[in-house]
Amino acid sequence: MPTVRDVTAEAFIAAYSSHLKRSGKLEVPVWVDVVKTGTGKELAPYDQDWYYVRAAAVARHIYLRKHVGVGALQKLHGGSVNRGNRPSLHRDGSGSVERKILQSLEKIGVLEKDTARGGRRISVDGQRDLDRIATAVLEEQRSENDDEESA
Repeated sequence: MPTVRDVTAEAFIAAYSSHLKRSGKLEVPVWVDVVKTGTGKELAPYDQDWYYVRAAAVARHIYLRKHVGVGALQKLHGGSVNRGNRPSLHRDGSGSVERKILQSLEKIGVLEKDTARGGRRISVDGQRDLDRIATAVLEEQRSENDDEESA
């Protein structure tokens, strides 16, 4: 059975974020349209569905690397800050955004707290859902490849 590792990150994140949006289970905070995603940013994201995309990316990251906490996700989603004519430096992403995404994914049962090692880990139900989405993405890619070969 195909897993998340067998699918490209871009395809999986796009499919899982659209699944999260369609299901309506993911609780989205009211401030998502005005919040910056890090201190190195000047504006809020242009994409209205950025919260779903970030949640899908976080779920995939935790699926691939067990026991991930807020600090690791801050580093992952950080970026370089423009300092004018001085060299750019790395700034971590917003801890509040990462924490709220983890809490939202916990509420729908994708993640669970790891009390032994700290951080979050993927739950059994979450792993099954992510593998199901990955299988659907892989089947879609195979059917597109078959259509291109037959044409």
